Order: sequence, then C-alpha cells, then structure tokens
Amino acid sequence: MTSEQPNNPLHGVTLKAMLEDLIARRGFAELSELIPIRCFAQDPSLKSSLKFLRKTDWARARVEQLYLSDQQSLARNQKRNQRRAAQRTHSKAQEAGDDEGRKS
Repeated sequence: MTSEQPNNPLHGVTLKAMLEDLIARRGFAELSELIPIRCFAQDPSLKSSLKFLRKTDWARARVEQLYLSDQQSLARNQKRNQRRAAQRTHSKAQEAGDDEGRKS
C-alpha cells in the first residue's frame, strides 16, 4: 500500500541525502556551529553522524529543519536569478530594438 504525503517536503528524502547535501554546502565546521553536537565537531564523518542522528530525535529534527531552510533559500535564490536573467534579456532586446531604430 502506497501512502502519499503531498504536504511533507521531506517525503522521499533520506537522512543520508540530507546530510550529504548539508556537508557539501556547509561543511562539518559550520554544521557544528549551527547544531552543536559532537559528531559534527570532533572527528566528524558521515557514518558517525548518521548513526547518532538515527538514534537521537531532537538532533535529527534540527538537521531536517536546517535542510528545509537551505532548500527554501536555494529556491528563493533560483527564482530571483531567473527573474534577473529575464530582465537582462528583456533589456538587451529593448536596446537592440532601439539601436535598429537609430540606424534607420
């Protein structure tokens, strides 16, 4: 039986995938500052972090919250960059049209 979770933004995202993404984007040093747990600060590794986070609900919740925050920030930045690119394209098209009008 398949249960869909349309309102769960973490549906289908594994803890390992979340942690790999956060480590790649932020690194263990920044993670240990944002979420003060030893598995990020002392001899950090993906394996030890996953082991701890799977056993500790409060720490996992903090990692999930940070991951969601990062994903929302990335989405906002992507939309902003798309808007800016569209504005640049529109401006260049207007400038090209103005240049042709001047040549005629």
